[in-house]
Amino acid sequence: MKRVAILGATGSVGEATLQVIRRHTDRFRVGVLTANRRWEALDALALEWDPEFVVLGTEPPDSFAPRWSGEWRTGPGALEDAARTRGVDLVLNALVGFAGLGPTLAALGAGKRLALANKESLVAGGELVVRALREGGGELLPVDSEHSAVHQCLDGRPVSEVARITLTASGGPFRTWPAPRLAEVQPADALSHPTWSMGSKITIDSATLANKALEVIEAHILFGLPYERIDVVVHPTSIIHSVVEFHDGSSLAQLGRPSMEIPILWALGYPERLEDRRVEPGFDPLRDGPLEFEPVREDAFPLFRAGVAAGRAGGEFPVAFNAANEVAVESFLSGRIGFQELAEVVIHTLEQFSSRPVGSVEDARQVDARARNAARESAGGMGFGNADPRAEESENTE
Repeated sequence: MKRVAILGATGSVGEATLQVIRRHTDRFRVGVLTANRRWEALDALALEWDPEFVVLGTEPPDSFAPRWSGEWRTGPGALEDAARTRGVDLVLNALVGFAGLGPTLAALGAGKRLALANKESLVAGGELVVRALREGGGELLPVDSEHSAVHQCLDGRPVSEVARITLTASGGPFRTWPAPRLAEVQPADALSHPTWSMGSKITIDSATLANKALEVIEAHILFGLPYERIDVVVHPTSIIHSVVEFHDGSSLAQLGRPSMEIPILWALGYPERLEDRRVEPGFDPLRDGPLEFEPVREDAFPLFRAGVAAGRAGGEFPVAFNAANEVAVESFLSGRIGFQELAEVVIHTLEQFSSRPVGSVEDARQVDARARNAARESAGGMGFGNADPRAEESENTE
């Protein structure tokens, strides 16, 4: 039986993971659970699963009075300890943002199988993650639906046989909106995703297509393909999650109705495909067709172009893009900037960075902090409100 640590257990991916484990209690046991601030939700999960210990990423409030009487730990260091806990076979990292990098490196450094749903780990610390994977002897399995799809299509075949990969994007809620109308977008509009149920940060990223730029960078690092061999198309129904084209001209695609439980189950059970009794029906060609595709509207969604360019430039740029985007999303959700100003904040921030290599975690932290400060200053000057320069980084609600 595999013991699993779930980092970000109260978020959407963490909840989906627990749903999968509930159907497979003969194969998996929950060893550690973590959350950032939602201690009451974490307390309820601890009562259900009775893990070895639980972790709150931040200090609990004065009202903290858990019913579960087991061991509670707090702080970023405790998150990294959770990722390297002896006796845990698999770590699922569903943390949000830069906060996920430390636990990712800790898990891989300890030789764990890491099911990674925290794309920012790869964007902000790509070379560091690759090094930890190589030196620690761990295993990295992507949980993002697109990268899981590529992994499933490859299923052990070498990347040297791949001509290109195509990631699909739903296009978000504003796929058909003319660019001028995007100035009217309010947070509630952007939080209504047409096909996926996700946390607020990733939902906004999907609306701006920043999420797809992050996924392009992630695919470059995960699979070692150059950027010119990674494509993105808009596929509104989100049935095809990725396509892998091989050098012989054939292509394989992974299809399925939108559900994070499928890539989670793949990561938990790999290389075995576990029989699963989900409530959702599987893919039906008659019901779910036709399969339609559109080009990405880079003019209307400039964060996609800016993010891919940051990935290509390398060095400080991916870290800065990720950090500035987190601050921009926080500023938009709090009403301090408008939807179109999200891209302006990020692009203005990127102008202050370079391709200088990021060679250590401390380097990454410094670039991240500089980018957050620059983005806050930029957001504060947009005129939508008074941005507080002391504002915390984007909340990891998981």
